[in-house]
Amino acid sequence: MKIAVLGTGMVGETIGSKLIEFGHSVFMGSRTTSNEKAKAFEAKHNGRAKAGNFAEAAVFGEIIFNCTAGSGSINALEMAGERNIAAKIIVDIANPLDFSRGNPPVLSLSNTTSLGEEIQRRFPDAMVVKALNTMWCGLMVNPSLINNGDHNTFICGNESVAKEKVKEILISFGWKENNILDLGDITSARGTEMYLPLWLRIWGATNNGAFNIRIVS
Repeated sequence: MKIAVLGTGMVGETIGSKLIEFGHSVFMGSRTTSNEKAKAFEAKHNGRAKAGNFAEAAVFGEIIFNCTAGSGSINALEMAGERNIAAKIIVDIANPLDFSRGNPPVLSLSNTTSLGEEIQRRFPDAMVVKALNTMWCGLMVNPSLINNGDHNTFICGNESVAKEKVKEILISFGWKENNILDLGDITSARGTEMYLPLWLRIWGATNNGAFNIRIVS
């Protein structure tokens, strides 16, 4: 499958590398065609990856992973081009973290909306699925790192077909199907994004990002 990864940070690198490992073709997009991190990603994977700007990546990808910083996600997708992402699945991993007042950051969107909802609202012809935004990127692609992989990840979105496709990708990453909890439509992104302030506090208290939620009832 041809997959676009928007964003050149740790999350984009981790997601893109895992997708390539499983045989997908990946195009890493950034704001410019000369981004050094994107070019390094392309070189590292020796013909199995491409690099360019957001629009080029969006044209290439059948599915688009939004791994940009949440504060710039809407703008990045606008640069990708509304026509280029129409009718495509956008896997939104970003969180609307606002660092303007220092650390720890606050959420720039919460309670009555979410980044996932704002992306869906701005790009109504795309199919936004919120996923993997509640954990460290190492666990996103390798859940077996803790508790033998027995912990939960969440998805939400308005289109059931899109969520099923994202589930397939998560299962390929090693997530157990019964640990992928569908929270409903895209408004559920409010909940998963609002978990981030707690996640950051736990990380700060333990100095360890390799932890996650397990639902026990």
